[in-house]
Amino acid sequence: YKVELYDPRSGGFMPSTPGIGMHVEVRDPNDHIVLSRVYSSEGMISFTSTIPGEHVICMYSNSTSWFSGSQLRVHLDIQVGEHAVDYANVAEKDKLNELQQRIRQLLNQVHQITKEQSYQRHREERFRQTSESTSQRVVWWSLLQTAVLIGIGVWQMKHLKSFFEAKKLV
Repeated sequence: YKVELYDPRSGGFMPSTPGIGMHVEVRDPNDHIVLSRVYSSEGMISFTSTIPGEHVICMYSNSTSWFSGSQLRVHLDIQVGEHAVDYANVAEKDKLNELQQRIRQLLNQVHQITKEQSYQRHREERFRQTSESTSQRVVWWSLLQTAVLIGIGVWQMKHLKSFFEAKKLV
C-alpha cells in the first residue's frame, strides 16, 4: 500500500509526510480481530488467516490532519496465497540455489492447493447445511398448508351440512 496526500497548490497528490500513517485492522469471518497495527505511509501488510472465508480489512489514517479537510489517496495491491511470497528475497535470505527455490515454490503451491480444497470443502458443507435446512422448512410449511386446507375443508363440509339441514334441503 502507499498513501498520498492532496496538495491544493499543485492540484495533485504528492507522497505523504512521514507523520501520516495508516491504522490497519483485519477481521476474520467470525468478526475476531486478526491484525490491528499502525503502519507508516508506505509499506506492506501481511497476515495469516486460520479461518476460511471473507476477511474485512479496515484502513484509516492515524493523522489528525484528516479532519482539517485534506484528502488522502491510498493505493492498494492485494496479493493472496502463494503469489504474495517474493521467492527472490526468500532465496537470497535463506541462501537457496535455483533448484531449492523452485522446490520451495512448488511445495508452497501444493500447500495452497490443499488449503483451497479445504476451503471449498468447508463452503460445500455450509451450503449443504443451508440446503438441508431450507428443504426441511419447505416440508414443514407444505405439511402445515395441507393440515390447514384439510381443516378448512372439514369445517366447510360441517358448515354446509348444518346450513342445508337448517334450510331443510337434505
